[in-house]
This record gives sequence, C-alpha cells and structure tokens, in this order.
Amino acid sequence: METESEPYVRLASLRQLHQAMADMNTARSLADTLQTVADGVVRALGYELACVNMVRPDGDLVVAAFAGNQAAEALITGRVGSRASWERRLGMGEQWGDLIFISHTEGWVLDDDDVPQWYTEGPEPRFEDEWHPSDRLFAPMYAPRPQGGGTSGELIGVLSVDRPRNGRRPGAWGREALQMYAFQAAIAVSNARLRSNMQRALVRLEREQQALRASEESFRQAFEYAPSGMAIAEMGGDQHGRILRTNDALCRLLGRQASTMRRYSFSDLVHPEDIGTLLRTSAEGGRAELRLGRRDGTYVWVSLRNSVVADAADGPRFLLTHVEDIEERKRRELQLAHRASHDSLTGLPNSAELRSRLAARLCQRPQSTPTEAVVDQLDAAYGHPVLDSGGHTFDFGAGFESDPYGACDHHVHAVAPEDGPEDDGTKGLAVLFCDLDGFKSINDRFGHNAGDAVLIEVARRLGRGVRDGDTVARLGGDEFVILADGLGRADAADLAVRLRNEIIQPIRAEGRAVRVGASFGIGWAHCGMTADEVLKSADERMYVEKRSRPKQHRRAG
Repeated sequence: METESEPYVRLASLRQLHQAMADMNTARSLADTLQTVADGVVRALGYELACVNMVRPDGDLVVAAFAGNQAAEALITGRVGSRASWERRLGMGEQWGDLIFISHTEGWVLDDDDVPQWYTEGPEPRFEDEWHPSDRLFAPMYAPRPQGGGTSGELIGVLSVDRPRNGRRPGAWGREALQMYAFQAAIAVSNARLRSNMQRALVRLEREQQALRASEESFRQAFEYAPSGMAIAEMGGDQHGRILRTNDALCRLLGRQASTMRRYSFSDLVHPEDIGTLLRTSAEGGRAELRLGRRDGTYVWVSLRNSVVADAADGPRFLLTHVEDIEERKRRELQLAHRASHDSLTGLPNSAELRSRLAARLCQRPQSTPTEAVVDQLDAAYGHPVLDSGGHTFDFGAGFESDPYGACDHHVHAVAPEDGPEDDGTKGLAVLFCDLDGFKSINDRFGHNAGDAVLIEVARRLGRGVRDGDTVARLGGDEFVILADGLGRADAADLAVRLRNEIIQPIRAEGRAVRVGASFGIGWAHCGMTADEVLKSADERMYVEKRSRPKQHRRAG
C-alpha cells in the first residue's frame, strides 16, 4: 500500500484493497473469513504480519487467524488473552481515529501481560516516522451498529498489524485504509457468524425434523398396531371429546368402522350411568373403568386412560386415550361381589346384604315432634310457620330442642304404624320374617337334595309374590326375610297371607310332590333401631304367630 508521502495513490493499490474486501465477503465459512481478513492485510495493506483476535463468549480474546509468518502462526494461533489485558491496551497509546498505536517507548509496560504476541528484531529507528520492532498497531472491529443505535456496536475482535513493508509508520492514507478495512472486516465476520449460526440452526432443525419424523412414525406404528384400543380426541371447546382417530383394535372391540367412529365423541358411546365418570376423567386426564357401547347395542367394560397432549407451540390440546378390554375381569369381580352378598343356593341376598340394606334406611335418631316452644322459635327464625298445609310439623329429628337448626337434615325417617286393632293409615317399612314349617322332615325323609330343591322353589315364589324394589333375602337355613316399604298394617298382613298361600302349594322335589308351611312375623323398622333389633322384633312376632296356630295347621310336608 502506498503512503501519503507519495504524490498519489496508485490505482493498483486501490484494486488490491477492493479485491481483499471482496474476498472477505465471499469466504465460505467463518474460519475462511477470518483467515481471508488476515491474508488481506498482508496482501493489500502492505504489512508483513497480521493477526485476528476474536472475542469469545466468555469475553476473552483468542487468536483466530494469522498471516505473514508460519512460525509465528504456529506459536500463537489458538492462544487466549484476557479481556482485562486487552482493555488495558485499547485504553492506552495514541488514538488514530478508531486505531490504537502504542509506541515502543510505552509498549514495554505490556511485555508481561497475557496477550499473545510475537517479537520481531531490527535496528533502532534512524528517523522520526520509522517503524520500531516493538511498535504496536491495533484496529478494533465492532459489530455493525443497529439502525438508530449508538456510536459503535459491540466489540467482536481486534486486528493487530506489524512491520509495514516500507518501514514507516502509516500516514493519513494508510491509517484510513486500515480503519476502513477493519470496518469492512467486522461486517464480513458478523455476516459469516450469522451464516454459520444459520447453518448450524438449519442442521439442528433438520436433525430435529428427522427425529420428529422418526418419532411420528414410531407413534403411528405404536398407535395403529397396538394390541389394545387407542384413540385421539379433541379437548376443550364445543367439540370436546370428539374422536379424531382410532386404531384397528378399538374398532374391533366396539364393532365399528374407523370412518364411523369419527362421527362420535366418547360421551355418545359411554353407558348413561357412566357419563359422570367419563366427564371427570376427560377434564383433567386420568383413568376410569366404564362401559362403552358396541354397534350391536351391547356394552363392554373397559379401562380408559387419558393423557393430555399439547402441540409443540402449546396450541390446541388433545386427549390420547388408551382403551383396554376388562370385560372378563369385571365379570369375575361382579361374580365375586354377588357371591359375597348373595346366597349361593337361592341367589337371594344373604344375611350380610339384608342387614346392609336395612341399616341404610335407619339413622340413629328416632323421629320426634318439636315442642310448641321450639315451633315458636322456628316461626320467628324463618319468618313463616313451620307447619305444612296439612297441619303437620316438619321432621326435625331427635335432639332438636338443644339444636333446633343442626338437627334438621335431608334423611327420610323410617316410621312405624301405631299398634292397635285399626290401621291408622301410616305407611312404613315392613319386615316380614318367614320360617318354613315342616322343612326339617323333608330333609330327614328325602335328603338334602330334596331340601335344596324346596328352598330354591320357595325363594322363587317369594320373589314372584313381592313388588319390584322389595327385598327377599335368605337369612339362613329355612328362614327368609322380606323388606317391603310403603305398607300399612293391613297391607303387610295381606302380603303375608298371599306369600303363605304361594308357599303351601305342592313342590316337586326329587321326583315327588312335597309340601311345606310358613309362619310369618311382621315387624316394623323405624329410626333409632338397629338392623339386628328390627330383625329380632320380626323374629319374635313370627314365633308368637307360629305358637298361636295349632300344630296340625303348621305342619305340612
């Protein structure tokens, strides 16, 4: 590069500078760009040595490229100088525009810092502007300033040069050329970094897309070929629960085509009794056991597990539903539960189930009528009379006098008709205790098989003789109990007569006709009693009724 001491700048020098700048912007990678920057200083700006120091993410500067001396290049390339040492250098010396020149008369104080540098030998300067081997010239490179930004961008590196070929310190033109070159080099390096980051991002994106495609394919195969049912359904909005996709296993389980399944939501397929369970499960994700409808109108028990899935942008969410057929297990569970609560011979509820159903109707507080003082209290508290339109007080429960408000609940108390010769019209929960007469003699004469046949037939006749909702239970042996709600005294007596008339009809057992009689005791359940107390009361009445009848009338068989 010609200096300003010459009367003009040669056109060839300008061409060299232009070509060096063009080369910087056509390098293929960041490493190529950095090396091109260093080579351009030597080729176009007239310096024998050039070094590019780049700022690392941690702030320190590393020697990233070197040109002009292979030995020096091997010595310092890759070495790191601390940011503090570099800031010290850039903060001292003589400012030549954006350049920093540190004369050999000042630079000796830098000999012991950790900035990588090379040492050149040569004679002492013979005239004022002659270059000394220990002179240092730095061209900081700043990132391009954003539009509307400050005076300079972020420091991205420092370009160091040494040993001008003409042996002189650069003049005005040389300084301007180096400053312009450093400015263009910063742009080229920033662009190269951007391209490098974009290339890495594209490579990473391609890898992620490949992984995503592989994951999607794995999911598709796992979804389609899973041995149990799988479905994807919408979550949220008006289409919540609508089925978007199903696999073959679910279609086979429900006997429906995949195209048909997309017309439904799970709420359309679930058993009406299980709709609440489905809604609770699909709202938050989770699992439940419920029944789904098949195409033929039957229902199948399934274990349904939901997982809430969000897309990559946290956009619309879906329900991934796993449906497992548990019909056999559920059938076994129901059978076990039935066996635990029902008599194995007759299929009727057993003693434990009878007591459970009876206890469910009884509370520990008997019905009581509030006193006039308490009624006055409620009249004042509620602002209206507490008597209904028929003049009857509301049911407040025992203990009302001490807690007139807390004693009120929603339990419908079981009541009993009053004892007396006439029916007072009260409807209650009748408990009919039935004991077979003459059954033991059948067992003794014809064997237990005949006795079992009699018990089975008696159970069938009792079940046929009561209303839907009434309970017929086998208490044990030849004892049966009937729970019939909403009966008055006359109704309960009529029911006992009808059932007795059914039982005494001939029964075929082991190829012969036999007869048994039946004694009934009618008890009444009311709150304040326990289930055992109610059954004991009916049992005692049964024995009273049995003893009141002549023996010949009791015996049948």
